[in-house]
Amino acid sequence: MAERSFAAEVEKLRIGAGEEFAGEGILAVTKALLQSGVAYVGGYQGAPISHLMDVLGDAHEILSELGIHFENSASEATAGAMLAASVHYPLRGAITFKSTVGTNVASDALANLSSGGVTGGALIIVGEDYGEGSSIMQERSHAFAMKSQIWLLDPRPNLTAIVDMVEKGFQLSEASNTPVMLELRLRSCHIHGKFTAKDNVRPKFTLADAINNPRQDAARVVLPPASFAHEQEKVNVRWPAAVKFIKENKLNEVINDGAEDFGIILQGGLYNTVIRSFNFSVSLMSMEIARFRSISSM
Repeated sequence: MAERSFAAEVEKLRIGAGEEFAGEGILAVTKALLQSGVAYVGGYQGAPISHLMDVLGDAHEILSELGIHFENSASEATAGAMLAASVHYPLRGAITFKSTVGTNVASDALANLSSGGVTGGALIIVGEDYGEGSSIMQERSHAFAMKSQIWLLDPRPNLTAIVDMVEKGFQLSEASNTPVMLELRLRSCHIHGKFTAKDNVRPKFTLADAINNPRQDAARVVLPPASFAHEQEKVNVRWPAAVKFIKENKLNEVINDGAEDFGIILQGGLYNTVIRSFNFSVSLMSMEIARFRSISSM
């Protein structure tokens, strides 16, 4: 049973290019998936990403119209196994689940996926909620991403930035034949905002096309000796391809507002909190300066 109904909100997913999309972060993610030509989506419930599954379920008519397969997976492991469809076929697929709890369950499937590599874009949308308000142990998805060489994207809590990262995530995955992890923190999932929409895109290659045109490449199966070649391919081919794509598409944002004398490098999910802390510090400093001047003038 869904946490709540999104039957009214999902109608916003039909808007086309140039129109303004206003809504919650998860709705924006769903719209970004449709704009990216995703062929299949699956996942397992878990806060803060639970309502992505609810939105997808309520949007079943729109998904059917576009020929998109949606599956409410029995576990994170089965969701991860779904992405194997992108190994042999140019299918864009996305799965979602809760943080490291879900990643641990799906680890076997994801490790095999990252070893053999993918042909179509494979996106893993992970809902993180660590911090003071966390309901889980203090682990991070970063360690798993680094261990299995999965590229991790952490967009700012801003709808335009999040939508762009979904689209670029698929492109990065295809450019480097590597699955990509998109980290959405609690604030990003529930933030409200606006962005300029694009048309929904019907997948160029669907699951029906894959069934009717079966392919198999034994070199992609993760068994020795192929697995040893995969590790060489990761370092010598996929990694440089990812770096090239990231640089050319400027996925690492530089926001300086004219400042050139100092800088702070941080993940996108921390951006809003850091900026707010700076603004608070500046306000306190201004108050102290004003108080000092007041005392000096006495």
